[in-house]
Amino acid sequence: MFDADGGGDISTRELGTIMSRLGMNPSRAELNDIVHEVDADEFKLAFDMFDADGGGDISTRELGTIMSRLGMNPSRAELNDIVHEVDADGSGTIDFEEFLEMMVLYMAVEKKELNEEEVRAAFRIIDNNNDGFISMVEWKEYLLSCDEPLTEQEMQELMDDGDVNRDGRLDFDEFKDILMAFNISW
Repeated sequence: MFDADGGGDISTRELGTIMSRLGMNPSRAELNDIVHEVDADEFKLAFDMFDADGGGDISTRELGTIMSRLGMNPSRAELNDIVHEVDADGSGTIDFEEFLEMMVLYMAVEKKELNEEEVRAAFRIIDNNNDGFISMVEWKEYLLSCDEPLTEQEMQELMDDGDVNRDGRLDFDEFKDILMAFNISW
């Protein structure tokens, strides 16, 4: 079961397990971001509204309507791809566990859509000395130039949170994870 402990919440561990099962390797920052957005109770209410007979499953064509009501607007191709991934039993209907997996997968795919070229361009702008890393000095310089500059402590905390390998600087992947964790786009 996706919500393994039945608590109505999805833990980072539970999310990581299901995403691994779906062939995805999200970072801890990505998992934390998605977990904060996932509300299993809200998804259950939406699911139940369309499960008219109470049988515990819904047709795939009803999923688009449910997702729209939850503020998501997948294209037909996206919906078909995601349904194909989660309809494990091949029944053509989606039970709640499959539905919840689908919602998490859709949210994860949506987060991955950061434009790689734009992120690389931003990284190069901040990396003043072009060594392939963003040092604390470069990081502070950039953050101080933003419309809402951060305090010294906030800048350090952001660097510490992003610097996964603890080498005192951000590589491209660490920088990208920070952008994704805070839903920042370029």
